[in-house]
Amino acid sequence: MPPDSASAIPRRPETAAPERPGLVELFVAFAKMSLAGFGGVLVWARRAIVDQHRWMTPEEFNEAFALCHFLPGPNIVNLSVVFGARFRGIPGSIAAFLGLVGPPVVIVTVLAAIYARYVEIPALQRTLAGVSCAAVGLFLAVIARMMMPLLKRRDPVALALLAAVFVAIGLLRLPLVPVLLIAIPLSVVVAFILRRRGAS
Repeated sequence: MPPDSASAIPRRPETAAPERPGLVELFVAFAKMSLAGFGGVLVWARRAIVDQHRWMTPEEFNEAFALCHFLPGPNIVNLSVVFGARFRGIPGSIAAFLGLVGPPVVIVTVLAAIYARYVEIPALQRTLAGVSCAAVGLFLAVIARMMMPLLKRRDPVALALLAAVFVAIGLLRLPLVPVLLIAIPLSVVVAFILRRRGAS
């Protein structure tokens, strides 16, 4: 083979890692999420962070959201703070938080005044019922997408823990806090043991 023939072989272009978002980009991204998030921002947050900007992989998003889910406060607000801090530290947390919370506060304040005045109108009540159904559908859709990484890995232990927590809270109606106080340490111990076995 001639010496320069190797350089003539076309190489597969490497996928460049996405650039870290700046403060303005963080604010705008989370503002768009909050303004689009009828029925909940989680659907749009995952779509923007994972699918559109590719700032996180599906597994990283699930791990970050799981952490935020077990912290005090609204899950999506916790996610904005954690996500902003990951890329831009404390200023990033503030920018993402203000983008998430700022626009809805203004809109909800105006709508609350309108709702208090016209709450008895039947057309408004039917509209709100339809919006509630759409919100449930969006929530179920994002749950299905977040479960895909677990299903693809086919980890029987993770799926068993997932099913056990669902049965305990969703079907048996056990209190949330005691279930989580048992499930979280158990899942951490199981993951630690399995990782040690895999490394050995």
